[in-house]
Amino acid sequence: MEVEPRSAQDPNRLKTLIHKEQNAKQRDRYRAVSLALDGRRTDEIVKMLERSRAFVQDWVYAYRDGGLEAIRITKPPGKKPTLPRDRGDELQRRMDAGPTDNDEVCEFRGRDIQRILEYEFGAKHSLNGVYELLHRMGCSWLAPRPRHCHAETKAQEAFKKRAPLCR
Repeated sequence: MEVEPRSAQDPNRLKTLIHKEQNAKQRDRYRAVSLALDGRRTDEIVKMLERSRAFVQDWVYAYRDGGLEAIRITKPPGKKPTLPRDRGDELQRRMDAGPTDNDEVCEFRGRDIQRILEYEFGAKHSLNGVYELLHRMGCSWLAPRPRHCHAETKAQEAFKKRAPLCR
């Protein structure tokens, strides 16, 4: 393969990187480029590295076109979050404010948060996804049983005194 070094230091930097690299796939990328810079043919490099012809050509051409940065392993971007990160604070404020009359509940449960996410934020989550999101936000979904907002504590105390099994 006929490839020229992009800078005079690249062959020496490649040798250093090869010796330091612990990831075998990344090391083979460096080795493929280093061997190509030494003037080796593609089929020789393929045999030496025991890699496919496409692997060797892809990474040598990536070096040719973009330099050493082009052959480094990069972390894949991953899936785009359903609820944008900048709206997390808005959800937190909504949960801290507590249920509204429209929610028709006295405390939030996972299903309630799931409904709020879908209708108010346009973010569809599974119930498991809601709990994972709450965990990432630092919220705890385990809490003592809530007291209903219309509960009559005096009536409850009177019932406890009258009930035969509560004495």
